[in-house]
Amino acid sequence: QVQLVESGGGLVQPGGSLRLSCAASGFTFSRYAMRWYRQAPGKERELVAGITSAGGSTNYADSVKGRFTISRDNAKNTVYLQMNSLKPEDTALYYCNAIRVSQHYWGQGTQVTVSS
Repeated sequence: QVQLVESGGGLVQPGGSLRLSCAASGFTFSRYAMRWYRQAPGKERELVAGITSAGGSTNYADSVKGRFTISRDNAKNTVYLQMNSLKPEDTALYYCNAIRVSQHYWGQGTQVTVSS
């Protein structure tokens, strides 16, 4: 049974930091590229960051470049999103996604709220 379980979300003040985790099971994690998406109320889901299966290449949305860092630990079947210098506009439900060719798996999401 495939599972992606996100954690680490919460309420943080502007300028603060959070580290999201996504624990995977039920599939060969090291063969899948991983992505973090987010969706704010009333907005479409957007791609935040991605990392290749071996972790050798990453990409980021322009809105988070220089503030967010995606990483993975294939020994722990986990992908991370370190979020620094958080802004109110980063408030959203954050999802992790596993992708390989045409196969996609999704987690249930973890809420991040940036507010003073």
